[in-house]
This record gives sequence, C-alpha cells and structure tokens, in this order.
Amino acid sequence: MSENNTKKLVVKLHPDDNVLVALTDLQKGETIHFENETYVLQDLIKAKHKFYMQDMKQGEEVNMYGVLVGKVQNDLAKGSLMTTENLKHAADPYAYRNASYEWNAPDVSKFENRTFKGYKRKDGRVGTANYWLFVPTVFCENRNLDVIKEALHKQLGYAVTDKYNQFTHELLEGYLNGNDINDINIELNPTPKNKRVFENVDGIKFLNHQGGCGGTRQDASTLSALLASYANHPNVGGITLLSLGCQHLQVQDFVNDVKRQNPEFDKPLFIFEQQQTESEEVLITNAIKKTFEGLIEINQYERTDAPLSDLCIGVKCGGSDGFSGVSANPAVGYTSDLVVALGGKILLAEFPELCGAEQNLIDRCITEDKAKKFIDLMESYDELAHKVGSGFHMNPSPGNIKDGLITDAIKSAGAAKKGGTSPVVDVLDYTELVTKPGLSLVCTPGNDVEATTGKAASGATLILFTTGLGTPTGNPVCPVIKVATNSVLATRMKDIIDIDCGPIISGEKSIEEMGEEILEYCIKAASGEIIPKAVQLNQDDFIPWKRGVSL
Repeated sequence: MSENNTKKLVVKLHPDDNVLVALTDLQKGETIHFENETYVLQDLIKAKHKFYMQDMKQGEEVNMYGVLVGKVQNDLAKGSLMTTENLKHAADPYAYRNASYEWNAPDVSKFENRTFKGYKRKDGRVGTANYWLFVPTVFCENRNLDVIKEALHKQLGYAVTDKYNQFTHELLEGYLNGNDINDINIELNPTPKNKRVFENVDGIKFLNHQGGCGGTRQDASTLSALLASYANHPNVGGITLLSLGCQHLQVQDFVNDVKRQNPEFDKPLFIFEQQQTESEEVLITNAIKKTFEGLIEINQYERTDAPLSDLCIGVKCGGSDGFSGVSANPAVGYTSDLVVALGGKILLAEFPELCGAEQNLIDRCITEDKAKKFIDLMESYDELAHKVGSGFHMNPSPGNIKDGLITDAIKSAGAAKKGGTSPVVDVLDYTELVTKPGLSLVCTPGNDVEATTGKAASGATLILFTTGLGTPTGNPVCPVIKVATNSVLATRMKDIIDIDCGPIISGEKSIEEMGEEILEYCIKAASGEIIPKAVQLNQDDFIPWKRGVSL
C-alpha cells in the first residue's frame, strides 16, 4: 500500500505522539504503513479510535497532541486498540513559568476590509441580532412566560411548530374517525418562514429557569448577574421582566446589576410584579400590551456596516467524537486566529475540558496575573468537583468514549484546539464581560447548555459549536452555528448542522481552507443573511450554572 493511500487511513496529530488515529475502519490483522513504519493491527480499529505505535509496558505514558493523555494499565503489543480498560486518564502538572510566547498570526489580507451588518448599541458593542427578551426573576413566573410566548410567537410570526400541530390534528381526525393512526403519515416538511410582523425584530426570547428562590442567596446573586448580562447583551433590544415579589432575587437586585454592568443602560425595560397585580390575567395582558409597544420601538433599529473587529465569537464543542480534535476543532481554531488577527474577540470556555491543556494556555497568557487567575479558577473548580465525589477526569460521557475519546485529557487536548494559537489576553470568571480584543478564557462547565449560557453572558454574539455525534443545543440571544466533525453526521442530521468539516477527514480540504469557510459563514450569519439551524428551530436553551456540581 502506498504512502499516499495510507495517509487517508491514519493520522498522527503531533510528532511526539505514540498513537495513531484511524480515519476509517481498519480490520484486525490489517497491515498499515505509515512514515516508514509498519503496523499489524491486533484489533479492529474503528474510525475515530486510536492504536498504539509501539509495544507498551504497564505504567508507560501515552501522548496525543504532544501532551500526556493517560497511562497504560497493562502490557500491550504494537498495533493494539486504545480502550478504557488499557488506558486511564493522566495529565502533566502545570504552573506559571514566565514563558516567552511568540504567535505567528495568519494572513488575513482577504478579510481586512470586510464588514458585517449588525446592530450598533450605545455602549459601543455591535449585535448580530435584535431580540426582545423576557426575564423571570424566579421560577414561579415560568408558566406565565409560557402563556405569553405561545400568544406572541403564534400571532407575530415566530412560531415553528405549525407542522407538528398539523400532524397532531391529522392523528386526532384519524382516531375520531376510527382509522388506524399508524396509517397516517403526513410529510413533515420544514415549516415555512412566516412573514414577521416586525421585520427588524429577529425574535422574542424567554429565559425560563429554575432559580431565583429556594437555593442559597449566593445562587440568587449569581443568577441576578447572569440575567443582567443578558439584558445588557448587544443582541437584545428590549426586556420585559416578570417577578413574583417575595423571592430571593428581588427586582431591585437585578436593576442594580444591570446598572453596575452598564451605567448608560437605556434599553426599554418593562417590569411586572405578580403580587402587586390584581390578577394573573391582568399581569399577562399588561405585559403583552407593553411588550407590543416595545416591539414597535425596537423595530425601528436597522443593521449597519461594522468591521469584523466587532465580532465576538464563543467557541464550544458538544457531543464530541474522536474526530473533534482532528477536523472541526482545529478548523474553528483557525477561524479563531483569523478573528483575533482582525482585532475581534474569541471566548474559549469549558474549564473541565481544558484538563491537560493547562500548561500551553498558561504559557500563552500575556501577564502573570492572568495566568494565576486561570490556575486559581481551575484548581478551585476541580476541588469543588472532588468534594462532591467527582473530578475533571470523569468528564467524558459514554457517547464520547464510544466514539474514541477515552480519557478527559484526550478530550480536552482536542477541545482546546477551538481557541486557536493566539496569546491569552484575559481570563474571565462566570458572568464577567469580555472587554479586550483577542482570546479570553471563560470559566464555565463543559455541559453544553451551561457553557453556551455562560459564553453569551460574557458577550459572545455568535457561537461556533462543533459536534461529532450531533446535538441541537442553541441559545436564546446568541445564534449558535453547528459545525460537524464528519460528513456522515452532517448528512444524517442535516436539520441541525450548518457546516461540514468532513472534507478535512477525506483530505479534500485543509484546516486553513475550512477555517476561512467558517469565517465566511460567520460574516453572513452576523449580517442576518444566513439563519443558523438552531435559530430556525427556536432552540433557546438556557441553564444557569450552580457552581461546583457540573462538569
């Protein structure tokens, strides 16, 4: 077999690695030639999985992406499959060491004079959408929000469930007529985009949550800061707040946080408190009427040209697989480098999924205080996880493991690729706002929704979300763009996938080419020219983080 052919079968991710990644299914007993070495496979190696490049002794270290990712648990022959039984998580210790980091920025000449059409806000930030936001101070108001949502979405052209209503109607008719409902099979075509009443209002969003009371006062305080950051978000034009009245998170706490974050806050903000209203009916009708007036107001806003330096993109992975660190994450990482080189902002979060990649990030921090803040946040987070009987090493899900992510260090080393290679200019705790151009680290869990919730809170106006297994996660105020690691997924779940990085696996495109294509998509999405699938589906996931209990 020629070298050219074998390059399509396996890949080595770093010169120091002692494992190879299968790009396609490889059979037991098959002979693989790679870089002047011959490997006789001891096991079936499915695509996305790894095999050892040498005989391994119990306790020996395994490297991927050039870093320690685990230690073998028993003697293994060259060509053996990596499994959870023969490899356990291990990661190198990390510390600040005053490293000198030099960054080779990518060529951005083709993007330098490009613009996107966004919504310019008075605080100087530029939104990629113009939403009206409903905020409950406490879970007691969730039901009222649901009633309002059904009314506004159906009447104003934002509902996406008409096809399911029709399908249910057909089932009911069949049942009432005595027909076998298994014979009813209407075609579920995509819901046509309704003519919006308010053309410049991209959506009406609702932050249903389970907090605001009953937990600790610290939980309520964190939730207040989170909700305030969403009210201040550049993609939000106006807010309706619903409160019960007696909860921990008082209206004034929220208002104070809004003003603390943005002393010049001037968006329309309508507040309704149920315990001060004569009835639920009055509360809901007053909220709908006032919101309608607010929609008329923010519908006057229009998109205008803005430089790409005004982009703030969060990078996230979820439903990760063994190709995440090979295709989609490095491609998004190249996009990140392009955005940073253009003066924009990139947010890399998911601290449990940076386990094993810490030293590289520490060495890239531009100041010692940023490096030490990152170290402190990582250590305190891991300590809290251990106190509840967990730890970063327990992060990979069964789906991750099944598709080749055997240890957390493997998952993390690949996940960190999304942030690119630029210096780390800032480190942000949960709900802290990004202010500096460049790459910032944001402390969030790895959990899909909690992480995207936190990225939007820090100011992301788009999120690039890579996935190898498929996940429909979205966000109420920040458009989420789904990037598939492989073409099989992109084809099978095309209703939720926006971009296919499978051509990297097949060798049809380079990481750099895909990275540029992703940035082109971001420009169109930021301008409202393309609507990402998660936005089309109203996939508005929102989960506040209760610190220390999520990975």
